[in-house]
Amino acid sequence: MSDFNGLLAITRSYLHGVDLQPLEDAYVFVCERHRDHLHSSGEPYIQHLLDVAATLASMKLDLDTVVSGMLHGVLKEDVATFAELENRFGHDVANIVDGNTRITKVYYDSKLAHQAENIRKLFLAMGADIRVLLVKLADRLQDMVTLQSLPEKRRRQIARETMDLYAPLASRLGIDWLKRELEDLSFQYLFPVEYDDLTRHLESSLAEREAYVEEVIEILHEELKKNNVEPIRILGRPKHLYSIYKKLVSQNIPLERVYDKVAFRIIVQTVKQCYEALGTVHGQWTPVPGRIKDFVSAPKSNNYQSLHTTVSGPRGHFIEIQIRTEEMDRVAQEGVAAHWAYKEGQKITGNDARLFRDLKKLVQGLQEVEDPSEFLESVRGELYDPDIYALTPTGEVRELPRGSTPIDFAYAIHTAVGDSCVGAKVNGQLVQLKYELQNGDIAKIITSKNQHPKRAWLQLVKTSRARARIRHWLRREEKEKSLKLGREICERELRRLDVSLKKLIKSGHIRLLLKKLRCNSLDDMLSKVGSGAITVHHLERALSPEEFRREDEKRREAELLERKARAEQNRAISSGREAIDIDGVDDMMVKISQCCKPVPGDDIIGFITMGSGISIHKANCPNLRSTDPQRWIEVSWSGAIKTRHRTELLLRAEDKKNLLTEISAVISSDDADIIEFNARTNAESIAEFNIVLEVTDLQHLQVLQQHLQQMPEMIEVRRR
Repeated sequence: MSDFNGLLAITRSYLHGVDLQPLEDAYVFVCERHRDHLHSSGEPYIQHLLDVAATLASMKLDLDTVVSGMLHGVLKEDVATFAELENRFGHDVANIVDGNTRITKVYYDSKLAHQAENIRKLFLAMGADIRVLLVKLADRLQDMVTLQSLPEKRRRQIARETMDLYAPLASRLGIDWLKRELEDLSFQYLFPVEYDDLTRHLESSLAEREAYVEEVIEILHEELKKNNVEPIRILGRPKHLYSIYKKLVSQNIPLERVYDKVAFRIIVQTVKQCYEALGTVHGQWTPVPGRIKDFVSAPKSNNYQSLHTTVSGPRGHFIEIQIRTEEMDRVAQEGVAAHWAYKEGQKITGNDARLFRDLKKLVQGLQEVEDPSEFLESVRGELYDPDIYALTPTGEVRELPRGSTPIDFAYAIHTAVGDSCVGAKVNGQLVQLKYELQNGDIAKIITSKNQHPKRAWLQLVKTSRARARIRHWLRREEKEKSLKLGREICERELRRLDVSLKKLIKSGHIRLLLKKLRCNSLDDMLSKVGSGAITVHHLERALSPEEFRREDEKRREAELLERKARAEQNRAISSGREAIDIDGVDDMMVKISQCCKPVPGDDIIGFITMGSGISIHKANCPNLRSTDPQRWIEVSWSGAIKTRHRTELLLRAEDKKNLLTEISAVISSDDADIIEFNARTNAESIAEFNIVLEVTDLQHLQVLQQHLQQMPEMIEVRRR
């Protein structure tokens, strides 16, 4: 627990020559305003504020950040106003405190979509000033330290929120010690039985582990000295509990088989010595294949640099060794705070500029995701622990989860690159888009301005960033198509009433129409009509005045009866001989074969059946070819009467929302009647349709096939 004098001592130790009066004023201010307030742990609220400010000071952050930590609760408790803070402590402090107040009630719960908006606020505040997040992380650390005093349900809720959201954010900022603390504290409350078992086991083997650490350090000192590498220091520390637990779960092994419970760190003076030390380690012990990682030449996105290797050490125990310089070690521990961009007179470094730029891009990318549940999925996806480190041809590293494909890599570079990706070269070789990237792969994305995202890509990608961008494009495309189709339908219906959309807008009647259909805008209405959410019948009822409604209903009933009568007539004609001339035969019963469903314009042959008249087949019908040619007879279409004939089409298309509506609209606009409609979707998200419909002749059918094939998502249209 901190006191104010201790806080001042920490702050003076690194803020040389800076007037600390604002910090003293902030302490007096909170003592006045929070005198009788208690923290959720039961301790005085002022003590919590001191601990948060001390945590920020221990990270050697600027004075405004430390003062903001002291004041972070005053707006939440309504004991001060923004204007009061701004007037007394400056604009930056007021903004940081305000940002924290707006995200105080972020309760992370992936099952509650409405909470997405609160998390969105966190990312917005983080994008505006990263110090908002730093104060929030320090606040959360102190909350976790005192979590035991809360009810179990609330403890688990806060621990889950911390594990899923705040620990990954600390990692994203490169603050390794804070990430470890938050993970271990969350682990304690999320998995209490496993936490206790692991703690007891490690405590029982403490003496043995310490002896082993001393043995390894001694060997390392001797071998490095032989190779003229003088380490500044060599450290051996136990891995934090949660990292050991993750290994137990991921590898499904008992604790006794986790040998690398201790991580060793060799700190040297230069980058050259890093690689010399790595060679020495591998000369002494056998390295484990696939466990050597070079983050010195290719730093992580949070500026982390180090050489990693796992070797089979003394007595065959696996040990993990990290090798880095003093400066790399400081960045690894302090992250973004190592070269704090807000310090007085300090210029931001190139690496820090890249980190802040990546964080801004993360925030902007998440803002594009509108659906709440998809937003939560995207947040989780953006904060994953990467397993794969692939490189661009210019040497830039992209961090991805295992199983990622070139499409994921393309979207990690830029949305425009992902949207136009047509292929990829990995290590100089062309690969398929479903290829799974490996550590160290050098990937070059091939693009085309004519390319656009495919729905099938959703089955290939691993990252939520790529999935969100693909869905965003598909939704926008579907919306544009729905808008266009809806406009065509509305204009057609309005023409029947001798009206147009322009007239409705000009007269102001459009507002009444939108109200009747419960739409927010004209585009909203057109999109809903195009997608089928508003049917033509609903549109007609909304457009038709009340006095014409009964008359309109009578007209529709009459049209329906007439259509039925015409269909019956057509069926009678198509099954009779009026439409077909039979060579030299009169008064024979004629029927159209259902195996090949010929239509006028097809080459046809008649087959004399036993007692059922003449069956008409397409000339190339396989069933006809298997019959006795002696019973074939020449027939032809008479062309005397335009009748309707049944035929069957097979359609294959990329599955998407409202596809059925669009296909039906094309068939209807070509004046064909759907008799039967069967659909299914396969594992590759390809929709297949078997459609039995009525057309007048072959030319009618061919025009319809051509129009269906012109649909952007259509893959194949053929007769069955």
